[in-house]
Amino acid sequence: MNRAGEKQMPYYRVVGDVPRKRHVQFRRPDGGLYAEELMGEEGFSSDSSLLYHRHLPTAIIKAEPVEPFAGSVLTPNLPLSPRHFRTQDLPSGGDLVTGRGLLAGNADVRMSYVATEAPSELYRNSMGDECVYIASGRVVFESTYGAMEAAEGDYVVVPTGTIHRWVPDGRVTAFVIEAAGHIRPPKRYLSKYGQFLEHAPYCERDLRSPQETLVVEGEEVPVLVRTRGGLTRLVYRNHPFDVVGWDGCLYPYAFNINDFEPIVKGIHAPPPVHQTFEGPNFVICSFCPRPLDFHPEAVPIPYNHHNVDSDELMFYAGGDYSARKGSGIDVGSISLHPAGFTHGPQPGAVEAVIEAVRQGHTRTNELAVMVDTFRPLDLGPAALSVEDPAYAWTWAR
Repeated sequence: MNRAGEKQMPYYRVVGDVPRKRHVQFRRPDGGLYAEELMGEEGFSSDSSLLYHRHLPTAIIKAEPVEPFAGSVLTPNLPLSPRHFRTQDLPSGGDLVTGRGLLAGNADVRMSYVATEAPSELYRNSMGDECVYIASGRVVFESTYGAMEAAEGDYVVVPTGTIHRWVPDGRVTAFVIEAAGHIRPPKRYLSKYGQFLEHAPYCERDLRSPQETLVVEGEEVPVLVRTRGGLTRLVYRNHPFDVVGWDGCLYPYAFNINDFEPIVKGIHAPPPVHQTFEGPNFVICSFCPRPLDFHPEAVPIPYNHHNVDSDELMFYAGGDYSARKGSGIDVGSISLHPAGFTHGPQPGAVEAVIEAVRQGHTRTNELAVMVDTFRPLDLGPAALSVEDPAYAWTWAR
């Protein structure tokens, strides 16, 4: 048997008990066979993992339709306008699945905000990967792969089809990114064999994943399943958390934003240096505290810019945003700057930062998660309910 903790190739992991060869007889102590489940992406032509269940993972005894979650309708961003939404004003409720308030989305990605103390039911998103950024609080993520803790600043990446649930330890707030495909590290950070390269702003040592299996007893266990056709609640004959071992390159993992190593230049660098993950027609970026631009004549603040192919949605997670002073942006804010609109520092911010550098200020103190999409973003009802209607005109003050 292989055990967790052995040295493996990049990305490959083994947890619990697995047989020496794949797809051979692997028997329980009572002589019966464990049931294999191969979880594979892209028609089994990409990453996969092999899980060994005590019971049949196919054994369901009931299927029920579920009404769509309230507040799931999107509205076009018309008239075209930059937007500011205050997630601090959204109510708590539901859980980390059912309590998501839809902020914005398109055919490739949907973004939500949730504040809750309640544990979720078992859930499987069969439409795409999820990336859940824990903005505050602590939570245990339980899945067929095992359990792991996550806390403020953690991105938790959940592969498509993973049965899981969230168990908060007190109040938790989260920014949720749901993809219509897979979320991965940018290709330019990886070797052709999948290892993080030396220039990458994070590496394998920064990633955390379940360290041991999670076995839960239970019968007639409901699992909420999201598919392209809608929501269904399947009832499993036995609890899906019955895996005694798994191995492969496909599994949930956590990465803390504070482990991102910012790439800095003498003059201001554009957003691609902050890229953390990529998904279908979108990217996720991390803006972290870092040294200010150090050229003697640098303008150490973003220049006015127009990302002609992307909408930019930014969740302000912490710190101080000197470039946005006077705009109303604060921790917990979300800004949306659509393609078709040029945006940049607030009036007076450039000279203020240059003067701060003269006075010895050498570092930024910002923390934010940004999603750039290559198709226009429509607006969700949660965002529209907490919009700052004066934001668009703050550059003209």
